[in-house]
Parts: sequence; structure tokens; C-alpha cells
Amino acid sequence: MAAVLAATSLAPGGAAAEGSQADYIQRLRLQAQLQTLNADLLSQDSATAVLQDLCNRRDPEAPKILARQVEVPDNLPAANAARRQLGAAANEPVRHRRVELTCGDVVLSRADNWYLPSRLTAQMNIDLESTQRPFGVVVRPLAFQRRTLSARLLFNPLPRGWEAADPAGFDAPVAIPANVLQHRAYLQTPDGRPFALLIETYSDRVLVP
Repeated sequence: MAAVLAATSLAPGGAAAEGSQADYIQRLRLQAQLQTLNADLLSQDSATAVLQDLCNRRDPEAPKILARQVEVPDNLPAANAARRQLGAAANEPVRHRRVELTCGDVVLSRADNWYLPSRLTAQMNIDLESTQRPFGVVVRPLAFQRRTLSARLLFNPLPRGWEAADPAGFDAPVAIPANVLQHRAYLQTPDGRPFALLIETYSDRVLVP
């Protein structure tokens, strides 16, 4: 029997079969990671907390998630659209904060955040303008709730119907794009008043190939 197994492993198709199986397993792992992250984001109010947990799992001594601010040009149409979605008055100020959320030097996500400064405290507004504290951390005292508007996979390691397909057909290494997942959501206070609109785009670094 051992001789038969050895002969099989050395057969012309043996290496190809092993490679195909490895590619299939890699796709399954990526699919599971992506679906787990998506489910965590859908079930929790703070995306920052989800990313911090991810960072901690990879390194027990992981640093705190930071929000590295990125300069963003004024965009009045986008601000007006956010104002309407947040149910704000026509003269109520709307601020736009764009950040890269990092675990050490690794950028896990990029987020655009339109928020209503009048619905935050003075100290919260100062922190958002002058520090690298993530939005969810700054506004945590509001006991906010997250309401997801859309969750879109930007990467599909396995095509539709993969569960019925022959694993031998997955014979090419998967190419992971720069962005793998995008969420649109708004944050509201416990009494139902929205105060922030978010577009979060998660990078390939949330996955372990």
C-alpha cells in the first residue's frame, strides 16, 4: 500500500493535484476570514473595536488602532447629501474626516466620516480635529448604535456555486485586490438621533493569505 501511495505522489499529475488542493484551501481560508470580518462588523456597533480585536489576535502586544488623518478637499454636494441622510437642518454644519485606521504601520481600513459637530461635545470635536483617536473611541460616551446601510464584498475568493464545484478546478493562486470589503453605515444616539455617516473600505491587510 505504501508503494502505491508513493507512486501516486510521484505520478505526473501528483504535484498539480497537490497545488490545486493548496490553492483551494487558501481560497477557503480567505473566504472564511472575509465572512467572519463582515459578520463581526454587522453585529457590533464599533468598527474600531472589531479592528482592535483583529489586531490583538495577531499580536498580543499590538498597539492601539490609530486614525491617521488624510487631507480631503471640500465637497459641498457630498456634505449636503450627508446632511440630508442625517436629518440635519440646512444651516447645520457638517464636517468631513477622512482617516486611515492603522495597526502599527499596517493600514487596515480607510474611512470617510461626515458628522454633525453640534451633536457632539466640545471635547469630542477638539479630539477629532487634533488627535489620531478613532471616531468610535472619541464618541464612545454617547453609547452610540451602528446602523448598516450596505455591506459589499469587493473580493470573492470563491465564485458563486463553489460548494458544488470540483476542488481540482481551483488550480490558480488567488489574487487579492487592494480593497476587499466596504461598509456604509450611520451612527445614532440611543434615542435614535443620527450624528455620523460612514463609508469604510477595508484593505487586503485584514486578511492573512
